[in-house]
Amino acid sequence: MKQEPILPFFQSGGHELYKIEEFDILKVPYYTSSISAGFPSLADDYLDERVNLNEFLVKNPTATYMLKVRGNSMEDANIKDGAVLIIDYLLEPEDGRIAVCYLDNNFTVKTIRKREGKLFLEAANAAYPAIEVTEAMSMKVLGIVTFIIMKPEVQ
Repeated sequence: MKQEPILPFFQSGGHELYKIEEFDILKVPYYTSSISAGFPSLADDYLDERVNLNEFLVKNPTATYMLKVRGNSMEDANIKDGAVLIIDYLLEPEDGRIAVCYLDNNFTVKTIRKREGKLFLEAANAAYPAIEVTEAMSMKVLGIVTFIIMKPEVQ
């Protein structure tokens, strides 16, 4: 996979953002039946095709990048420490969407909220207060989270 930084100045503070430009084609079996969370079923009987994960996960390849999450401020939105986010910067930053933002020289992932004419970046963890974005702050939306990739927790 070829990776180039989106913008060189985003390589500060130990963070690097990478575009998804080229992936090796990875096709995995796709079963048209749903899976039972109760009794097991023989899914092989329903094998339909192979799906290219790049086409499935990435709508705009030249405007999509991945970023690894550090921290737990979004854990109630199933974005946990170590998760990898797929982010599309062509999507509009709308109320209720989870966005990657560059706020006062720091990266953050939060839910965009608009209330009473004000803009907030809201965590998905009660331990973190919402951040009201004011005109005195420097903020840029770097994209909207489209997928969350993480390993299941082993119990």
